[in-house]
Amino acid sequence: MLISYATVLVAGLMPTVCAGIAKAGAKSYDNHNPRAWLAKQEGYRARANAAQSNCLEAFPFFAVGVVLALLTGVDPFVVDALAVLFIAARVAYVACYLSDKAMFRSIFWVVGHLSVVAFFVLAMQNLQMP
Repeated sequence: MLISYATVLVAGLMPTVCAGIAKAGAKSYDNHNPRAWLAKQEGYRARANAAQSNCLEAFPFFAVGVVLALLTGVDPFVVDALAVLFIAARVAYVACYLSDKAMFRSIFWVVGHLSVVAFFVLAMQNLQMP
């Protein structure tokens, strides 16, 4: 169970990592208006910013899925395995986003998304058991 808790922390930090990649080393970075600056970026900086947004969007679904699975009594080993799969898929997703590998990025997105759907399915199955 400690592993799944740690993965929630990692997933929560992933947007910060992506934002750091988008902004790191930029000589013209405008901290007074960072969103406008980021909106003007191209290449890997723009893709890192998009990955940041997607990581933020994925986080609540993942975190709630982990909590629901654990609260409904899904085997902690299974929860840990799915949580690690999600993080691995998300790290690969970000790497593919940064390197502009769109097809692989989509594949890793689907893997991560399905791992989260599995939390909800398993939680619902546990609630239906007598």
